[in-house]
Order: sequence, then structure tokens, then C-alpha cells
Amino acid sequence: MPIRRIPSLNWLRVFEAAARHQSFSRAGDDLNMSGPAVSQQIKALEGHLDTRLFERGARAVTLTEAGRAFLPVVRQSLLSVETTAASLFGQARHRTVTIRTPIIFAASWLARNLPAFHAEHPDIQVHVMSDDGDDLMRHEGIDLSIIYGGTPVSEGDSTALFGETIYPLAPADLATTIAGPGDLLDHTLIEISSHRTSWLSLFGAAGVTDLAQARFCFTDSTVIAMSMAAAGQGIALARAPASDFLSERLGLVRCLDGLDVKSGLSYHLAMRSQGTLSPASATFRDWLLKSTQALR
Repeated sequence: MPIRRIPSLNWLRVFEAAARHQSFSRAGDDLNMSGPAVSQQIKALEGHLDTRLFERGARAVTLTEAGRAFLPVVRQSLLSVETTAASLFGQARHRTVTIRTPIIFAASWLARNLPAFHAEHPDIQVHVMSDDGDDLMRHEGIDLSIIYGGTPVSEGDSTALFGETIYPLAPADLATTIAGPGDLLDHTLIEISSHRTSWLSLFGAAGVTDLAQARFCFTDSTVIAMSMAAAGQGIALARAPASDFLSERLGLVRCLDGLDVKSGLSYHLAMRSQGTLSPASATFRDWLLKSTQALR
């Protein structure tokens, strides 16, 4: 039977305080309530859940097994609400921008360059959300979006930031053993299943046609592929320049100079029509376009 919504979030605050103090009266002191009022709210919560949360003693209360299981969830939920409220409405309030981006762009290019933005604009807080591959405009609360692919189709404006070049990456000790394209076939090749520009494109450019002995390992994330390569699980493909910072941090280097392919795909900045951008979003947009100008 489905559980109905808890009608009073204050019941959760009372539950957390009673569990922390192991006393209804001390929880009441903490919450500026009487002990009987705390007991009444706990009873209401238990009745709603149809589950006893506390064992009552003469001088103290202790959590039941169900109460112990419930407590971490309640604490995390209350902490999330308090942290978000402090960020949005606290005295040190920041202007905010929420950007949606592919994980590799966020984990590599943006991770490297975002400190520079914060140094220039310490009053603007940037929230970064991972991209799920669909259109920016379907998500409320997203101010700007980085879209990977061809020219994006959206209800707003878009600008190409930079393109993409792929080439093989491996730890330095392995990379030095690769003397020619054919040597790559002696190793596991980590492939991104969702990317159309892949190992086959690279071997085609190198004139390698016999791939009968090739061993492929598939994943759906460049971040995962590069992490696997850094751990010695095979050779990954760079997605430069978006992946440059991450490859450097992981100690990955190019296997063969001159063996690379342009994918024909790009990263685009998509936004709602410029007239609806907040001042903070417009500031971030202008910084992003300026920071990527040399890459276009």
C-alpha cells in the first residue's frame, strides 16, 4: 500500500531532535516546545507511518529498528533544506547561475577554468548540473546549457564554443611502447559506445583496415574511459580540448604524434533568448565566450 505524504514536516524536525537527545523533554527544550507536545507529534508521525519509532522508558526514549533506519534519511533531508536555504537566502547571499553540461566538459574544461571566473566574479555562484542529452529548454531552473553535437536545436540562442579532436591516450610508460598505429591493436581499446567518431575513425585515417584482432571494451562516458586507461585497463581516446585537463590530471599522454581525427562535432553554448537572461547569467555567458575564443 503506498505511503501518503507526511502532512507536517515539523514532525520530522521533532523526530530528529528526540532521536538526538533520546528524550522528549530535552527535545522540547531544543525546539522551544513542551515535552508532551513533542510526544504528541511523535505519536502523530508514528500513526501516519503505522510504525513505532521509539521505545518509551521512564527517563529516556530509544529508537526502534525502524526508527534507526529512518533517522539518517531524515537528517540528510533536513540538512539539505537548511544548506540550500542558507545558500539562497543567507546574509552572504550570492547571485547564482545554473549551467547544464556534459560530464567531460564539466569535469575537465570547466573544472580547470571555473576558478578564474570565481576570481573575477566572487559574488556569482555557479551551480553545475550534468547533462542528460536532451534540450535545455525542457528544464526549469537551467540558465545556460552546454550541448555536445552538431548545431543544437533549441528555443533560444546558441553559439559554438570549440570543436573536438580525438587521439589515443595512455599512461606514459605504455604510450612510449606504441611505435605505430598497428601497435595499438596489442592493447584493449576503450570505446565510447555513443560516439560516432571512434576507434574505427582513427584506424581509418591511419590506413589500418585489418581489425580482426582488435579488443574493445565499451563504456558510455569519456570520464570513465580515461579513468580506466589511467588504471592500466587499456587505451582511451582523448576528446580534446574538452578532455585536456582531466587527461593531464590522470597522467595520460598522447600515444602517437600526428595520429588524430577531427570529429566534426562541437560544444555549443545554448541559452534562452538573451532578453530573459539574468545579469549573473549574462556575465557568465560573456566570460565563457571570451574564455573559449582562442579555441574556435
